[in-house]
Amino acid sequence: MRVVSLVPSLTEAVAASAPELLVGVTDWCDRPADLDAFGVVRIGGTKNPDVPRVLALAPDLVLANEEENRAPDLAALRAAGVQVLVTEIRDLPSALRELDRVLVRGCRLPRPRWLDEAAAAWESPAQPLGVRDGVGVHGVRAVVPIWRRPWMVLGRDTFAGDLLARLGVVNIHAGHPERYPRLSLDALRAADPDLVVLPDEPYRFTADDGPESFPGVPAALVDGRQLTWYGPSLVTAPKVLGAQLRAAFQ
Repeated sequence: MRVVSLVPSLTEAVAASAPELLVGVTDWCDRPADLDAFGVVRIGGTKNPDVPRVLALAPDLVLANEEENRAPDLAALRAAGVQVLVTEIRDLPSALRELDRVLVRGCRLPRPRWLDEAAAAWESPAQPLGVRDGVGVHGVRAVVPIWRRPWMVLGRDTFAGDLLARLGVVNIHAGHPERYPRLSLDALRAADPDLVVLPDEPYRFTADDGPESFPGVPAALVDGRQLTWYGPSLVTAPKVLGAQLRAAFQ
């Protein structure tokens, strides 16, 4: 098969099993590190792929995601007769199902061992976080920014939010009407979080860029790939994220 991936997570997932299938990937696809050695063609960004360049690659299948890619681009590919598989991932169970659909049904590969290992890793993740107060132990109430200038946070119905919930993090904005609400810094502080979770993507929060905005609140700097990518990183994500979250309270 000839596969074009418009999603970095899916690129890594295919490359982990059969990198020779990939003929085109986005400029943002940087996993695995030796991806370019397989002769892939870069076809632009996730939001602005070069559709004529994709078509010139004569793919049997284009992999996309309903959140990361634009409907008009996918419609143009379909209109040209290309099969487009669009994933919809809002939590861990849907990620595992969609990865199976992409790899087994879409790419016609055997189910990879790492996918079963990922499912097993999340069956019994590291001990969830907890904060003790006068009543007992409760989950850690957190604000989870994903961008600043303007501030944006995880809201309802997100894959990253589901992973954090499985590790004992209660997303304060999980009930917000929007999936990625824009809120003022004053509003985020007023939520009185126990913790602020700062991933290094899509915005690259660092020890010097992010924690200072939440004085007096423990800050967990976490690996954005472990938190937001659905692919082989799911195998290690419970352990890595659990350790990074717990480190904020030490």
